[in-house]
Amino acid sequence: MAALDLFGRRWSLRVMWELRQGPTGFRPLQQRCDGMSSSVLRQRLVELTEAGLVTQRGTSDYTLTDLGEDACRALGPLARWAEGWADALAEPQPGRRASTEDHV
Repeated sequence: MAALDLFGRRWSLRVMWELRQGPTGFRPLQQRCDGMSSSVLRQRLVELTEAGLVTQRGTSDYTLTDLGEDACRALGPLARWAEGWADALAEPQPGRRASTEDHV
């Protein structure tokens, strides 16, 4: 359950998802995460580092550890499901009320 608690914290999964592309500095990571506040990003990086999922290389770049990479691979099926879900929601469904966006 500790993993669910950690991953359930706002921005934790997003930070890990962005780091899957490789080592990233604090500011570029903050930009990739839609400009989240620096205090929240710093807190999530501390938590993910303490959990052994992220490490800081030198004084600037953050990267996933082997455990962090394993976690991202485990999240792959969920990401694929979420893409299909988003596509399904975008399609008109029988019995579903049309929103104003459906008419644009």
